[in-house]
Amino acid sequence: MRKFLSFYLFAVCHMTFGQIKTDSFLNSLLWEKASPLLQHVLQYPDSFRYQIIYTRIDRDRSNIPYFRNFYLRIDPEEYFNPASTVKMPLSFLALEKINSLKKYGLDKQTTMLTDSAYAGQSRVSEDSSSENGLPSIAQYIRKIFLVSDNDAYNRLYEFLGQEYINHRLWDMGYRDIRITRRFVPMDEDQNRHTNPIRFTDHGKILYKQPAVYSGLNFDFSRKILLGKAHHDFKDSLISAPMDFTRHNNISLEDLQNILQSILFPASVAPEKRFSLHAGDYRFLYQYMSEYPSESSHPQYNTIEYFDSYSKFFMFKSGRTPIPSYIRVFNKPGWSYGFLTDIAYIADFKNGVEFMLSAVIYVNRDGVLNDDKYEYEETGYPFFKEVGNILYQYELQRPRKVVPDLSPFKLSYH
Repeated sequence: MRKFLSFYLFAVCHMTFGQIKTDSFLNSLLWEKASPLLQHVLQYPDSFRYQIIYTRIDRDRSNIPYFRNFYLRIDPEEYFNPASTVKMPLSFLALEKINSLKKYGLDKQTTMLTDSAYAGQSRVSEDSSSENGLPSIAQYIRKIFLVSDNDAYNRLYEFLGQEYINHRLWDMGYRDIRITRRFVPMDEDQNRHTNPIRFTDHGKILYKQPAVYSGLNFDFSRKILLGKAHHDFKDSLISAPMDFTRHNNISLEDLQNILQSILFPASVAPEKRFSLHAGDYRFLYQYMSEYPSESSHPQYNTIEYFDSYSKFFMFKSGRTPIPSYIRVFNKPGWSYGFLTDIAYIADFKNGVEFMLSAVIYVNRDGVLNDDKYEYEETGYPFFKEVGNILYQYELQRPRKVVPDLSPFKLSYH
């Protein structure tokens, strides 16, 4: 593979206030083009807790990409619940781990049977969504990127184990990441225990992974409290902020860098690359950008899972039709009033490409876990407008070299 180069350049007017990074270019562009709704959001950063990273990509004559990040309110100390965005690095880690078990005859398509051995655990012996009716790493990853399936994430979490997940990401340089839990009601002890797993081929056991316990010591010294009240798991209203201290944690910058490491692996330092092969990258590009309507296995009800269901930037608000010449390679998340999307947008017709990541908090009443958030009224329109402003800017931005986007041009069925 041709070696890529990557330059991380600061904007001319890059400003840092403490830990907060903001570029006047991005701030000015958004304010200049903003509708009254977006102006309202931008005017109240403490309420909406928004953060944005826009990554400009330019190519040289050899099609080597160069990256320049522009920031708005990027603050690793300002917590947001990452929700389903954590499914992205776990998908990459699962492919990496299954590759390491190749000597046992395993690959991402091998049948994976999950057993139970501890309180709260559940078994999986079949998957009606797959072509052969059996679960596998590949099928779980498809469901994660197509519709952000929670059970699929849980099964990858169990395959990897809490300790493995965090140590591997920390070793890659993502020292502030903390992945502590499944997406199912479990206490801290139960989340430290992960299920025994068997990989089989026509009933023959190829490999057995025993139940695993994570003794990892996390740093929970910084308390994270949000809101003025919350509902607990029994749906009782508690008149106190919700405690996110022991929840999953990952910064927007880390998410953006992880996505870049998959889309442009040679643009990052070797220690920040996942150990994947060409087929893995092609597989990931396929399902990061495929729509539910294009999937046969799984097959989805496209009224509920419409094409822009997982495409926040530019398209989800109002279920805006996606032009055939645009593809979005991304992973969104939504929970507790937080909306997040980490995306690479490619326009094959106009030769446009850029990365865009953002988070916003929309919880007017300050009550957490009540399912009363302003996703439709404020959150999704925020992503649509920010995406369109940057896309329109990219359309008119002069480029010395038109990018060759053929590695991201795929066939969908």
